[in-house]
Amino acid sequence: MKNMKSKKSVVCFGEILWDNLPTGKKPGGAPMNVAYHLHKLGIDSQLISSIGDEQSGVELMGFLKEIGLKTDLVQIDRAHDTSEVQASVNPDNHEVTYEIISPVAWDFISWQPNFETLLKEAQAFVFGTLSTRNPATRNTLYQMLEHSAYRVFDVNLRAPHYSPEVIEALLKKSNLVKLNSSELLLIAQWYNQACVKEADCVEVLFDRFNIEEVIITKGSQGATYYTSLFRYDYPAYSVHVADTIGSGDSFLAAFLAMKLGDEPVEITLDYAVAMGAFITSQAGACPQYSKFDLERFIWKKKLGIYDKT
Repeated sequence: MKNMKSKKSVVCFGEILWDNLPTGKKPGGAPMNVAYHLHKLGIDSQLISSIGDEQSGVELMGFLKEIGLKTDLVQIDRAHDTSEVQASVNPDNHEVTYEIISPVAWDFISWQPNFETLLKEAQAFVFGTLSTRNPATRNTLYQMLEHSAYRVFDVNLRAPHYSPEVIEALLKKSNLVKLNSSELLLIAQWYNQACVKEADCVEVLFDRFNIEEVIITKGSQGATYYTSLFRYDYPAYSVHVADTIGSGDSFLAAFLAMKLGDEPVEITLDYAVAMGAFITSQAGACPQYSKFDLERFIWKKKLGIYDKT
């Protein structure tokens, strides 16, 4: 008989911050966004990060509690400020550029003894490159990777806050890698400058690293999922774009939620692409919604019922 305590859990590690947008200040950071959407989809999400001991940190901690995320693993740093990012959105709302100030609290996330058990019990561990820019948090991440069975590398390159050496070290430890087309091309050409086609670039990663799965997100062109044996392409949902902030994070959360539920890849990708489109149609990375809202959005699109979303 199966253990009734079967709720899946995912640990998300790295930056949480305030995005200073033209429309105002909003909470952000890829790990927080992924944790938020996992929580919305019924996954027990654990967020490991750090904030400063000031009003900005108090407000960010309040937001986490308001949206239902656990805060016991968010460290309080009395020596460094809560992260704030200047985000600029281009006129068509399709591209966002970031000025990421350093050093900040999440540059100094420290290893805690309870992390080992937490990681061993979780079904997945999600991390990215931005949190590796400072040796303190980078070393904590390296230690965490040694205790996780399923490691999800959400690449999220933010120049100049990464190096080929660190990315290579993370790729060597990754089971699943998610990145966009430009990130794939950049990384693959470090090892093969002649690589241009997507499938060839993915093959470079499979040949060089012990990666099991690669996901390429392509915005309005949908997404493609690769293993060493096959690929699966899935088209995008057509929506009116409010902004693209956090759409990739929501995609990853939906993909993991379905994968951990043992859904077939075509259903998993459909749900993930739909989630990305659903969030793109709304302002901000963490809008208020329910799982029912997402599923109603999917069925409207499938039935050809078009509205403002």
